[in-house]
Amino acid sequence: MSLDTAYERGKALSEQVNPGMEDALAARYDTLVPGLSRMVVEVPYGTFYSRGVLDEKTRLLATIAALAAMGGQTRPQLKVNIASARAVGASREEVCEIIYQMTLYGGFPAMINAMNAAIEVFEAEDE
Repeated sequence: MSLDTAYERGKALSEQVNPGMEDALAARYDTLVPGLSRMVVEVPYGTFYSRGVLDEKTRLLATIAALAAMGGQTRPQLKVNIASARAVGASREEVCEIIYQMTLYGGFPAMINAMNAAIEVFEAEDE
């Protein structure tokens, strides 16, 4: 099956790394902003993330780094991307090292907040 459109590529990729994401977004936001869930699948996943230059693990580790450096306001997205990175093979050590490196760019508070988010994801995995 050829994935010809950005939406089709995004749907396939989002279901691989974050199953059910579009439905969850639709249930929460589409009554307020119709089509928001489809846009999230189509634009970041179908246009940016599916380019094929980076493997999924590398892309997700880069995303974790950016979100960690941005600080505590990204906690929900950080947790989703940490879980997705773990699902495609990133180790706990790799996730924590990426977060630790962001101390240089986002500061200690941002690193601690991101590390706490990672710990929450790891604890959920262990349950």
